[in-house]
Amino acid sequence: MSAPRVLNLTLRRAATPGLTRFTPAGRSVQQRFAATEHISASDASSILVKQRLARPVSPHLSIYRPQITWYASGFNRLAGIAMSGTMYIFGIAYLAAPALGWHLETPSLVAAFGALPLVAKVAAKMTIAFPFFFHSFNGVRHLVWDVGMGFANKTVMRTGWTVVGLSVLGSLYFSVFV
Repeated sequence: MSAPRVLNLTLRRAATPGLTRFTPAGRSVQQRFAATEHISASDASSILVKQRLARPVSPHLSIYRPQITWYASGFNRLAGIAMSGTMYIFGIAYLAAPALGWHLETPSLVAAFGALPLVAKVAAKMTIAFPFFFHSFNGVRHLVWDVGMGFANKTVMRTGWTVVGLSVLGSLYFSVFV
């Protein structure tokens, strides 16, 4: 620190009232004495309600431009929840089917799916395939991130759109040709 700066700080500290006591590391704590008044709990509650109404809503979604990372993160979670939820519901229904008289055995499901029109078959396969492929490819993307690679902004955007493209291509291939 230069000598003029040290002199300036020393003079400021000396001129500050209440610093006659020792303060650790040369730091002073500013104190402000506020005038207060005692109010009832109901008045305090109404003041708080008025203050909350005057506060702005958090602009977290309205001021930022949406990015692929938002959509990929949200859809990855939704896809995982939807796939696991579907698996649990089908598993419970499969176990309860004999007691309830439902026919969920493989030959019945194959016959029911085979009777659907081609468009319905492709739509059903696409409904199942796209979340599966997206969740899988995005999981690989996250594993690459866990290794510590691919954190540059351009790389994150490129891999996000790559996941979307591969998911569309994979689910279309699965839905039409398999």
